[in-house]
Amino acid sequence: MSSSPNRDPSVVSEAEPVDQAASNLHSLSRAVLARKSEYVRPHRIRIKIGSWNVAGCPGTDKDLASWFVDGKGVEPRFDAKLARMSLSESNGTVEINREGSTTSQSSTKSRTVPEAQEAIYGEDAPTQEEIELPNVRLVGGDDIGLYVLGLQEIVNLNIVTQTFNFDPAAVAKWQDALEAALPKGYTLVASEQLVGLLLLIYASPEVAETISNESTVSVGTGIYGLLGYWGNKGAITSRILLGETTRLVFSNCHLASGQDQASLDRRCWDYSRIMNQTKFTPIDNGGVIEDEDEKIGDEDFAFWFGDLNFRLDGLPGEDIRRLLMLHARGEYDVSKKHTGETFSDDGVIVLRNNEDDDPDGTNTPGMVSRETSFDSRSDEESDLPDPDDFVPDPHDDPASLQATLDSLLPHDQLKRIIKERKAFHEGWREGAIRFLPTYKYDVGTVGLFDSSEKQRAPSWCDRILYRTRTDVNRYEQNCKDEIEAKQKDEDMKKRGIDQAAEDENVLFDYDPATDPGADNLANNDTTLYEYDEYDETDDAPEQVITKEGFVEKIDLDIYTSHQRIMSSDHKPLVAVFTLDYDAVVPELKAKVHADVARELDRAENEGRPGITVVVDGKDSINRDDPNFTGANEGIDFRDLGFLRRKIQSLTIANTGRVPATISFVEKPSISDDVAKYPPWLEFKFSPSLANDDETQNVLGDEITLEPGETVSAVIQAYVHDLAHVRALNYETTQLEDVLILRVTEGRDHFIPIRADWLPTCFGRSLEELIRVPRDGGVRAFAKSRQRGGSIPYTLEVHKSSPSELFKLTETVESLAERVIADELMLEEAKVPREKLGWPFGRDSWQPIYSENDEELRAAIIESLEEDRPVLETIGADVPALKRLEIVSEVLLLFLRSMPDGIVTAPLWAKIEQALPNLGDGKTPIEAENVKATILDILSTAPYYNISFVFLMAMLTKVANELIPLSKDEFEALSSRKPGSGPPIGRRSLSFRRNAAGAAIDQVAIQRRLAWEKRAAEIFGVAICRTAIPANEKARKTMEDKMRAVVEVFVRRDEA
Repeated sequence: MSSSPNRDPSVVSEAEPVDQAASNLHSLSRAVLARKSEYVRPHRIRIKIGSWNVAGCPGTDKDLASWFVDGKGVEPRFDAKLARMSLSESNGTVEINREGSTTSQSSTKSRTVPEAQEAIYGEDAPTQEEIELPNVRLVGGDDIGLYVLGLQEIVNLNIVTQTFNFDPAAVAKWQDALEAALPKGYTLVASEQLVGLLLLIYASPEVAETISNESTVSVGTGIYGLLGYWGNKGAITSRILLGETTRLVFSNCHLASGQDQASLDRRCWDYSRIMNQTKFTPIDNGGVIEDEDEKIGDEDFAFWFGDLNFRLDGLPGEDIRRLLMLHARGEYDVSKKHTGETFSDDGVIVLRNNEDDDPDGTNTPGMVSRETSFDSRSDEESDLPDPDDFVPDPHDDPASLQATLDSLLPHDQLKRIIKERKAFHEGWREGAIRFLPTYKYDVGTVGLFDSSEKQRAPSWCDRILYRTRTDVNRYEQNCKDEIEAKQKDEDMKKRGIDQAAEDENVLFDYDPATDPGADNLANNDTTLYEYDEYDETDDAPEQVITKEGFVEKIDLDIYTSHQRIMSSDHKPLVAVFTLDYDAVVPELKAKVHADVARELDRAENEGRPGITVVVDGKDSINRDDPNFTGANEGIDFRDLGFLRRKIQSLTIANTGRVPATISFVEKPSISDDVAKYPPWLEFKFSPSLANDDETQNVLGDEITLEPGETVSAVIQAYVHDLAHVRALNYETTQLEDVLILRVTEGRDHFIPIRADWLPTCFGRSLEELIRVPRDGGVRAFAKSRQRGGSIPYTLEVHKSSPSELFKLTETVESLAERVIADELMLEEAKVPREKLGWPFGRDSWQPIYSENDEELRAAIIESLEEDRPVLETIGADVPALKRLEIVSEVLLLFLRSMPDGIVTAPLWAKIEQALPNLGDGKTPIEAENVKATILDILSTAPYYNISFVFLMAMLTKVANELIPLSKDEFEALSSRKPGSGPPIGRRSLSFRRNAAGAAIDQVAIQRRLAWEKRAAEIFGVAICRTAIPANEKARKTMEDKMRAVVEVFVRRDEA
């Protein structure tokens, strides 16, 4: 496998391991990302960064094209590096030609060129003809791949309203100016305004298509108000991903102004806030999104520029201004008389180095023309240049501008706070400063510092800093080393070895280069921050290992100011970098993508688990199709009725080469986006269905099959939910569904399942049931109509009450008599009278024969649907107690399934209105009045009234059969208020005598009362319909009222 020639083999890619068995888009993207080294190739780009505080001055946008794009406006006299640079050393970053040019045209808006020169030179100012200067132009145009422009004070910050607002007109003005100057085809990558700050990034057509993941963040650090920190100060920071490999960060800032210590501290605070608050969106590598947001420090290369506002400390401003003015006028070297000429008029300037000859520099001119230097010599003599053709090192010349700058830079606040680790100490560095301070000038002048009343001291307020991932890593490592060194010192002191002389076994080797003391920085590299006038290696290319593990290089080619731009009190500052980096080649990436897709596809076919599903028996959906041979055929349960369980099985075989883990999973619901299992289906895994014993050996919900193994899946169809029953009766749903058999890391299998619903009398209203003819029941009626659905209320009424209700109540009465007879004849047939509510309460049922309950219940329901006698359905071998319990259960289920009940919601509303205190204890007379009122209300709905009377008569008869009372006991019971009387178990009150002297069994009376109450509770909720309150207390009150409606009718005069 080939790899990028620039990739560092010691760096492991941070791409996660790829699971080739999961061939989805996410894993495909990760697999392609893991092979990034195969489709990246070396690229080179020039990045030009410009920073300018335009001070809200009008017309500054007119100068943008000349200095930022065309590279004009540079003054070689005021830049030691340009003054010494030869054509061969420029590396294409500087063009020097014979055509002269004057100063910036825009300066005439404030002062004419003669006026500007007179401001510097006084009476000896040269004429317009004398100031024709050689044109020194920095690289620009289409030689730059990435233009990054940071502007400050594009609006007037003294106007309070502009410290809050976004000004689209100001942004448009600068964008239009820059786009008009850029070569055709350059694309806007980022544009962001923060009050006076503006960050613009443009890329060439070739570079723009390789930029992705742009994320721009603004952080205000200005005055704190009600809306937070104002944006009059702060930073705009943009992160881009270049070539899908290299992270670049550009931060344009404007820090707090001021010369005093408080202002300096505020600038450090501004820096800290910007660093902490700037968060970028996660990188998206072709669909693979990184887990966390990025911050400043996670990039490969960072550039921090703008008006940092750092000043010069410890020097009188007047002295600095006067000293630099002398240099600007050319009057600093008193040994030379000013000639009034600033540049040569005789052609292209050739700037050369000389470090060996003429060390004092007094006899060699700072700039000489090509004609006077080389052209006058013969070809034979040009092999060895004349020593006089070289200029001295300006650092060695005390009269040079550079020597003056060297004396000022140690007083720079930025250098000091870096050394003190207050800000910009985490690996940030800057190119060597060989140009005049960028602030503060009189507008319209070159080299004329602030002559206003304030006379601010010149300072390098505008800066361009940069750092690499290597710088950050070095800083962090050295911080760790320093902590470890301090920890070692503390450990030694604890051991009592705080002086070398006290223990001759301890040796101290001191190396000044590695001393982590206070005089060294965290990265132990003071050359990055302390100004050294003899250090010419600051801008040397450096290899950087990026986050992706590629070896890249960056070189600072030019770092200078444009002194001839005079439309602001700040001079524009530029830095040109050459970045050698690895970038993705789309054609190579497409090839790798295709290779990875093929590999994943092959791995999927060979390594993914595979199963085969076969329907056992002849109940396949496709059983009638002789040509169907598919393995994933569905299951047809055919006819399925209410509470009738049907079972079918599947055989699942692992036909793949690897273990297969299978499970049934929920099917997503379209209506509520919640995954659900089908409500009428149950499923489980079983090893085999060979015999009954093994069917009980049920496996877990998820099982793993080894290659060649099989398992049975038991599928049960069972409709039990009443709401589902109503929907099936009304044909608003069908018994059709799909089971999803999930194969982990394999292909899901979808098993269609269906059944034909058998119409039932359960889940239908009373108004429907009375319209079913007497013969055949609801099934025959649905068959005769040749369609299902609801029964129209327009059909003829055939019965005054549902025949199903009549059959069930009649059967309950008959079986109640039978259990009493069995009790008298059979010792084991004892009636459980001690269980309240028997046989209607599920909690009171006998456990005997419970495994047959489901079959008996289904048989009774089927007899009702087909209009057959209920008792004939139940075999005589079933004890009468069990038969009575099952029939009672079906009766209550029938009542609960009726949507309108026996006491409908409108009838219940009338009862509540007429009897607001229903449920309170009543005297016999009051109870009779309640009964009369309820019957009057029910009489308005005759069919419901008749059904209610049938039901109450059945309850009374069952009560009298199961818990009989003598006439005297019944009279005693009837004279009580419902719910009154001593509790059961009070033996002292077990027997009393009435007026005639007959004994009264109080226990029997209390048992009868308790039975009536419990039965009334069960049937009250089953037959009454109303909205059930959500509140527990209100619901209990409602249920008590429902119980009272039934209870007053259960207690009748036995005579």
